[in-house]
Parts: sequence; structure tokens; C-alpha cells
Amino acid sequence: MLVVNGSIPGPVIRVHKGDTMYVNVHNHGYYGVTIHWHGVKQPRNPWSDGPEYITQCPIEPGSNFTYEVIFSTEEGTLWWHAHSEWTRAYVHGAIVILPAIGTTYPFPKPDDEDIIVLGSWYSGNLKALVDDSLYYGSDLPHSVAFTINGEPGDLCPCSKETTYHLKVDQGKTYLLHLVNAIVAADMFFAVAQHNLTIVGTDAHYIKPITTSYIMISPGQTMDILLTANQSLGQYYMAARQFWSQSVEVTDFDHVNTTAIIEYKGNYTIPSSPSFPSTLPIYKDLKAAIEFSKNFRSLASKEHPVNVPLNVSTKMYVTLSISDIACRNSTCTSKGNGTDILATSANNISWSSPIATNILLAYYRNISGVYTTDFPDEPLYYFNFTADDLPDDIAITDLGTKVKVLNYNDVVEVVFQGTNLWNGAGTHPMHLHGYSFYVVGTGFGNYNNETDPKSFNLVDPVEVNTFGVPKNGWLAIRFVANNPGVWFWHCHIDRHMTWGMSAVFIIKNGDTAETSIREPPPYLPPCKVPLQSWLQNNDGSNEKEN
Repeated sequence: MLVVNGSIPGPVIRVHKGDTMYVNVHNHGYYGVTIHWHGVKQPRNPWSDGPEYITQCPIEPGSNFTYEVIFSTEEGTLWWHAHSEWTRAYVHGAIVILPAIGTTYPFPKPDDEDIIVLGSWYSGNLKALVDDSLYYGSDLPHSVAFTINGEPGDLCPCSKETTYHLKVDQGKTYLLHLVNAIVAADMFFAVAQHNLTIVGTDAHYIKPITTSYIMISPGQTMDILLTANQSLGQYYMAARQFWSQSVEVTDFDHVNTTAIIEYKGNYTIPSSPSFPSTLPIYKDLKAAIEFSKNFRSLASKEHPVNVPLNVSTKMYVTLSISDIACRNSTCTSKGNGTDILATSANNISWSSPIATNILLAYYRNISGVYTTDFPDEPLYYFNFTADDLPDDIAITDLGTKVKVLNYNDVVEVVFQGTNLWNGAGTHPMHLHGYSFYVVGTGFGNYNNETDPKSFNLVDPVEVNTFGVPKNGWLAIRFVANNPGVWFWHCHIDRHMTWGMSAVFIIKNGDTAETSIREPPPYLPPCKVPLQSWLQNNDGSNEKEN
């Protein structure tokens, strides 16, 4: 496995709000890699955002690249991770953004802090497994365990002696920087006999939420206060998967990952720590829904909100499990003419370019790399959340289609989950280069006449990643004031890899200060890989795609 500086997770990066940092990445592996600074807006600087073939080509083995990471309004916990295929499974780490010098937290200063990173564990060479799955069109790999700070925990024999321990003093309060770096799973999380108070998410402060458990999606981060107010002893910190897809499916990762909160002092060590009775079971949809409804921005004088009201661009985007038809041609995957599994947004399954990247093509006005016709609405309308939808409406097309926005456009996107292929589940949608306000969410099909009446335009939570509920919808708003090329995608990597992704291109404003910065003097060169995972595929209109 490829790791950073010999550890999983990788190094913690600590900065102050408004800092700029330079990170030189040396690739000692045997395949290309990129790094994304998840949740960092990178004002006017998409050159260092990191997604492979979107804003850069991979850092080749034996070479290096220096990222300039510009922090602006973010404050709290974010993270960094590889953004090249599934390399982020082991290439990731936390970013702690401290308040600007001379300011402090909007809550009592904690006595200490700690980093908690939830991760995935796979059997075998994950790079080879993913490549093989894509070549043959088979299912992508599933994890065999989850981890806390790189360890599955002492419920797994391989990790019994190396389980992560957090040592605490009775009566003190700790700020936990929690990151869900798991490749493809929402997670429930709890600490035995202790309540948790969430004070921030995605590097934005929120109205405090005191709870006995949390649900956190891949890509999300949270700032959590934990007070060590129980009897001296040991208590499990535990996480397990929230399975939002079909209740009939049973062959998913059931491992409960654990760490141990260990009180300092003199007491008899228990034979086993106390396990959190409040940790919801795997398929507890109600627990996930009830938790997600609680988030509101702090909306204080020091941390105000600025919810855009006068929308100029509206998009309605369906998110679906789909398939791609191999007609009258040879698909590289499988190679036997059958359909292959895919995902889509508005019936388009994203296909990255392989000879260059979108940002370079846009900046240098290179034609033929992408088209600007990503649709603002689905190709056709039906009961998106119905049971047993016909298979033929799940056919999707490959495309490198982007949506172009003018500088300062006020954008509203409604993401609509669908039940095509009976594949309904949550979709944590992540937008690069921006944070956005979650102004509304609900279940069933979005109604554009009645549902906006319930929008929260007073104190909606501001995030960079948020879940579209199973068979439901999510409405977000943002102002397109960060020029550049910005990826957006589902942060469940199997969905992103299969095509539930697209790109926003935000045009320059009228001044140098509102335009993309010039590229750095060196960018990783683009080299065409030996093969793309899908070639010579005909679209549903029988035309070569």
C-alpha cells in the first residue's frame, strides 16, 4: 500500500486561519498520485486542488510537485487525501485550522485535543484490485474492516495489542477532530457512557449539538467536545457502518472498529472496556435521519452567515445507479458486449480525459477535451423514488460534460436521489473550491412549488460535503465567486469511480483579483496511460461516445 511518511493516517497538518502553506509531495511509489486539500477553498488557485485529470495530471513515480495551499475562511477540522483512483484509502491525514492569531474558539477553550480518523482496510493490493475490477467491469473491492487511527481495534485479533488509546484526566474536556476518511461507507460513532457535543463541521462552527451518537459520511469532518466525566475506567470509542442501501443485502462490512478511552489514575483495569449501548445498528435509517436534521450554522456576530437569496442559476440533478450499454462495439471492460455497471448525474456518467486535464484545457483554450453541455435537469422525468423501476431507463451515456457558470452567479442545486436498479442509498456530495449552504432536504421526489417554502434561509449549515438522503433530495446554494475548474462528486468512491461526478467551470470576473491565478512554473506532465478502463463505447443514441 502507498502511504505518506510511513504511517496510516499520514501526518497531521496544523495551520492558523488565513495561512498559506507549501507542501512538496515526492512520489516514491510505482504509480501516479495526486493530493487534494479537502474543504480548502483555494481562492483563484485551482492549480493546487489536486483531483486527477481535472486540475492536474498525476505526479509520476520518482518525481515531485509542490502544492500551494491557500486557507481563507476555513476554521476547524478538514483533511487531505489522495485524489487518484482509490489511493486515498491509505494516503490521507487531518488538517487542524486554528483560529486566527488574536482570536479564539466560540466555546470554552478545551483542556486538550486529539485526532480521530476513521479509515478502511482491504485485503491484498488495493491498486491492483481496483484496476482489475475496472478492466473487467466487475464490482469494485469492499473493505474487510474499518479502522480508528489506522487500527481496527481489539475486537480484531490482528489489532488487539495495538489498539489506539486516548488517555484522559477525569473532569477535563477534550476537542476531538473527527475525520471520516473511509472509502465507501457512512459511519455511526459513539463513546460508551459519554455524550458528545458537536461544535463544528467541515471547518465551520455550528450551534452545539449534544448527542449520544453521531452519523458521519465519507469526506465529512466534525469538531466534537468530550468531557471525561465518568468513573475512572476504560470506555470503548466505537464505529460501525450505516448501511443505507437495500435492507435485504447482508454481505457488507460488519466490523465494529474500536479505540479505548483510558482514564488516568489508580483503579482495577476491567477485563473489557464498556461498549457504547447508544451506537445504532447497521440499518437504523431513523437514527441517521434524526441526527442529520440537527445541523444549523452558529450564525453569530463573529461567525455570520450570508445565505444567497436571489438565485440566478437553478439545477435539478438526479443521482442514479446506472449501466452503460456496449452496442455494436467492444467495451474494454468485460469485452463480451454486455452492459457494465455505472453511476450517473442527470444521465451522464463522467469520463475524465486521459491526455490532459480539464483545467489546462480550459486555461489554454484546447478544444476537444470536454463539452459545455452538462444538462440543468434530467433527460426525462418519472417517479424517481418508485420501487421496481424498469431497467431500460437506467441506461446512461459516458461524457466529459461540464457546467459553465458566470462569475458571481447565485447557484441553487437540488440533488435528487433515485431508485434505479433498486440502488437507492445516501450520496454524500462534495464540491471542490467552495462551501455551500444546505437550505433544504426531504424525502421522495422534490416538488419545486411546495418544498422551497420550507427552506432554511436563516441559519443553514455551511459545509463542503453533505448527504443526499436515501430516496430523497438535498437543496444547496452558493455564490460562484471562486474562478476556476472545480470537481463535484459523490464521496462514496465506488460511485465516483463509476461516474457520479461532473465539473463546474467558473469564469473569471472583470479584474485580476477576480480571475484565475497564473499556473505555477512546473506542473506534472500528462502521459497517456496504457489503456483507459472503457473504450469505443457507443452511447444510447447509437453514436460513438
